[in-house]
Amino acid sequence: MEAALVVLGGRCEIWAGEQHWPRVGEREEVFSGRASALYLPAGSNLRVKALGSLEAALITSPASSKGEAVLVRPEEVAVHTVGSDNWRRSVHEIINARVPAQRLLVGETYNEPGAWSSYPPHKHDHEIPGKEAPLEEIYHFRVNPPEGFGIQRSYSPERGLDEALVVKHGDTVEIPFGYHLVAAAPGHKVYYLWALAGKERELQAQEDPAHSWVKG
Repeated sequence: MEAALVVLGGRCEIWAGEQHWPRVGEREEVFSGRASALYLPAGSNLRVKALGSLEAALITSPASSKGEAVLVRPEEVAVHTVGSDNWRRSVHEIINARVPAQRLLVGETYNEPGAWSSYPPHKHDHEIPGKEAPLEEIYHFRVNPPEGFGIQRSYSPERGLDEALVVKHGDTVEIPFGYHLVAAAPGHKVYYLWALAGKERELQAQEDPAHSWVKG
């Protein structure tokens, strides 16, 4: 298994094989700054020591390649503003093309109150060269203030799926296939940590043609 350790909040000391980082993590929680993360190739040994309060996510995927662990510092996280109007959101790429992973892509998305993201709805469950690559995905949600909520819709006409989920602070949702999108309730910011895994380590997605005319 290869892995990505993403520090959600707090600080830690990390050992990975012969490599050592005495202090990793700069934010108190996900809404207070960019992430710190460690990529671990398959076969790595990992030891983490919390330096006070610590919350972290460990994401894994089957892999075979070896190599060195790579630390991603906050200043190395690529930040983009995506969309327009009420579907504008901030996307943070953590484990992206610059990190030599085999299957994983990892990042964070921040929705402003009342805003939508993953919009227009898109999917990545078929292999269509140059247009779409199959990638499984998972979202882990946080909400600020934590009493709030968001909505996630996942649907696949060809597989008979269409469901809308109320997502709350701390929820995790698996997205093995189908179109998907997220909306934040007014007055509440919605964050989600996302991780994609597949043999093609490139986000090639198809938008739902019923909504792809919406451009930002």
